[in-house]
Parts: sequence; structure tokens; C-alpha cells
Amino acid sequence: MRLEDVWLRYRRGGPWVLRSVTVEIAPGEAAVVLGRNGAGKSTLLQLAAGILPPARGRVDGRPAVVGWVPERFPAGQPFTVQGYLTAAARMRGLSRIEADKAVRGWVERLGLGPFQCVRLPQLSKGTAQKIGLAQALLRPPGLLVLDEPWEGLDAAARELVPEVVGEVLAAGGRVLVSDHRGETARLPGAREWTVADQTVTERVPTGERAMVVVELAIPAARVADAVHRLRAEGHHVLRVRGHDAPPPVTRLVSGAAVEESS
Repeated sequence: MRLEDVWLRYRRGGPWVLRSVTVEIAPGEAAVVLGRNGAGKSTLLQLAAGILPPARGRVDGRPAVVGWVPERFPAGQPFTVQGYLTAAARMRGLSRIEADKAVRGWVERLGLGPFQCVRLPQLSKGTAQKIGLAQALLRPPGLLVLDEPWEGLDAAARELVPEVVGEVLAAGGRVLVSDHRGETARLPGAREWTVADQTVTERVPTGERAMVVVELAIPAARVADAVHRLRAEGHHVLRVRGHDAPPPVTRLVSGAAVEESS
């Protein structure tokens, strides 16, 4: 998929948000969109997803199935979780049997079972974000676009995001993701698109970074704060265990350190 000399502004005669942007992403590739707040990251993602049309230029090769996860899921809709996800699956062309199976799978995987009969406006922000993630994945996307997908999610759901990204890439899909939390450090090998001064520059990774596993002992009352700060600094928290759990076994796989239960 390629964005070719794309320009965008929100009103005729208004300031350009993006100018002369040319980037591309191939099947099986991920790109992380970086930049300060207000630089145009969300605008770029919406252009790629087809939410916004360019004022100039064109977007070629966009896959037929696009999964779009906005930064804040629009939860002010008069549907239950079950009803919304089922309707979304049907709109994506799934049969009733396929829709029911897809909804059940993502409800279970995201821990949404207790909320199936709850109406969307009654959900917390984190639970609503899970609905946003689920609806984008009901049909396997050829392009998955994630705008700050970790925002508001609980620890278990945050760990699921890179897993889902890996599955989309393994199936030959493309993934675009923005993030200000440093969570995208867990997507080694991703391209980097930096949005600044109304345009986009790209850095292509030259290879995987070496990783080292460090085990820390932290007082129980400070665990949540420590995990938050480590992730914000770009570290990957593999797991948190209690003092009575057996120690992990560490080994190296393809240059990346992995912990296994003994």
C-alpha cells in the first residue's frame, strides 16, 4: 500500500495538516507513527485507513479489509456489546454463523463476557477500547490501523496488543500504529514514520536490537507504578510474579531474551 504525494487540510483555504507525503508499507510489515501531539499522526492514520480522503495525491493498494481502532472508541451508541459486535461482524460480510463465532472468540479473548448485555455508554473507557479493538478484528484485516491502542487498557489487554499485531503480520497483513506510551518498543523491526512540519520522514530498521532480561525485586505496593514507568520508558515487562513463584528460566532466541516457566 502506498500514499503517493498526499496532501490534506480540513477545510478549503485552511492550513495544510500534511503536505507531499509519500510512504509505503508492504504485506507483513508494521510501521510505528511518531510525532508530538498535534503533529498529524491521527490524520495520517485516518488517511491510510480510508476514513479521510486526501485533498491531493492518492492512496494505492489499500487492502479490501481494513481494521480501524480510533484513539477513543465512540461508545455513545444505543447498543449492547453483543448487539454492536454482532452487527459489526455482519456489516463486514460475515454470515450469521461466522459472525457469532467471531464475536464469541473476541469476547472470550478480551475478557468481555461479563459485559455482553451492557450498553456501550455504560462502559468504562478501558472496556470501550476493548470493544474498539474487537470490532477491528472480527474479520482478519489486510490493514490494521491502531491509534494509541494501549490507552486505557488493563495490563492483560495491553499484553495482547503486540500478540495481535504479530498475528496480522504473520497472515500477510500490514499494521500501522501510533503510541506515546513507549509500548511500541515491543514491535522490533517495525518501520518508523515521524510526522513533523506537515510531512513524514521514514526510518527503516537495520536489524533487531539486542535484548537483555533483568529481574527486579519491587515492594508489592509499588509494583503497579513501577510497571507503568518501565513501559513508559520503552521497556518490555515480560511478567510479574509473586515472591513464592518459582524463578523463570532465561534463554536467548534469535537474539531476543525470553523467559520460560521452569
